[in-house]
Amino acid sequence: MTWLYAFLFAGILCLLAQILYEYTRLTPGHITSIFVVVGVLLETGNVYDKITELCGGGAMTPIMNFGHLLAHAAVEGAREGGFLGILKNMLVPVSAILVFVVIVSLLAALLSRPKCD
Repeated sequence: MTWLYAFLFAGILCLLAQILYEYTRLTPGHITSIFVVVGVLLETGNVYDKITELCGGGAMTPIMNFGHLLAHAAVEGAREGGFLGILKNMLVPVSAILVFVVIVSLLAALLSRPKCD
């Protein structure tokens, strides 16, 4: 059943993003930012943790999880070390994601041919 919930959750997010893209003047960057902020807002009441328990990997892969991880780490850092704890801990859980994105972007840039008009 978790697979079905994961598929439905991620599919509904993709559907919402596509609707926002098609029927508004929002760019993909705007939509991505909105989803990150929604992930942060869902973290405030531990709502996103409950969604990840229900949907599993379907809730852990979308961009909303990035906002959730940032907010979750910032709250834990604030509890442990105050303001400096926020700065110290906030990027720890997402560091692997950021490194992966940089490496994949580098490989894509090396393997693609630039368009020169």
